[in-house]
Amino acid sequence: MPIIDAHTLRQFAAELLRSGGFAESDATQTADLLVWANLGGVDSHGVLRIPRYIEMVDEGVTISGRGVSLVHEFGAVALLDGAKCPGAVGMNAAVDKAEALARVHGVGWCAARAISHAGAVGYYTSALAARGLVGLAMTASKPLMSYYGAKGEAVSTNPLSIALPTGRGREPVVLDMSTAAVALGKIMAAKDAGTLIPLGWAVDGDGVETTDPTKVSAVLPMAGPKGSGLSLMIEGLTSVLAGNAVIGPVLMGRKKGGFNGLVIAVNPAAFGAAGNFEREVCELADAIHRLEPAKGFDAVLLPGERSAAVRAARSRDGIPLSVGTARRLIEEAGRQSVPVPAAFQL
Repeated sequence: MPIIDAHTLRQFAAELLRSGGFAESDATQTADLLVWANLGGVDSHGVLRIPRYIEMVDEGVTISGRGVSLVHEFGAVALLDGAKCPGAVGMNAAVDKAEALARVHGVGWCAARAISHAGAVGYYTSALAARGLVGLAMTASKPLMSYYGAKGEAVSTNPLSIALPTGRGREPVVLDMSTAAVALGKIMAAKDAGTLIPLGWAVDGDGVETTDPTKVSAVLPMAGPKGSGLSLMIEGLTSVLAGNAVIGPVLMGRKKGGFNGLVIAVNPAAFGAAGNFEREVCELADAIHRLEPAKGFDAVLLPGERSAAVRAARSRDGIPLSVGTARRLIEEAGRQSVPVPAAFQL
């Protein structure tokens, strides 16, 4: 396994994306998003995505360099159109707009329609928490996951993240989850690593659960009807409400797919002293930490705490990449005539 420092990986990722058709700023924003995921141990949403992101440019699914436009604004609500921009670009614009609205109105609801794959949504809520705001983010895309009680792909793995600020010197509390039993990227990572996946993650073409990541036809919803129901509601809030429905038109045969995002920022100051809120969040976190661990557990952790520890270690020691991921990036570098960092030697 090659070990790559974050700075080198970020530069290499940005250069691959630029050579693959991303505009300068778009490549930088996307590389930062991907390496952030790798730093936190969420390798399924990290640089292994780069070859597919470049394919999406070639296919016209992603169009880089157009920028993001404001379509409509009404009070604390804004609608952006990304014109198929890279997901990081559209969602970063939504973060900034939601923050601006929250500073004025106490809450900011910003939809970003017609973007592309947005990666780990905890990246966006963490950015808002770092600015002292409560952050919520979700994204929606084409069918990838089965709907409870139905055969085949019907809804997407639509992720949801919520982040609570804790003030200076402490990591925010960050929930980042998929509505599927597992994020599709984890199955991609298993393919790269040549490992099996657990039962309960996905089914094959016959609708039978499989442990072979190469035979996956659809992922399963988290908690059965709860996961597929939550995914459906995220489609309603993120796509239908923004005027860019995905699932309905795809299932009716009128559309191939698409991506949309939603960012909500809440200003604690709208409820009184923001400092009091952060102190209460810290007290809540401390109370959870004081719970007695159940048998088999060394400690009781908060949402995002494991990733924060991995991020600290990988920031210090470097990011390990699976041999499969490193090989795919080296192959992509060859196609794009991009020099490969020495640390990638296998």
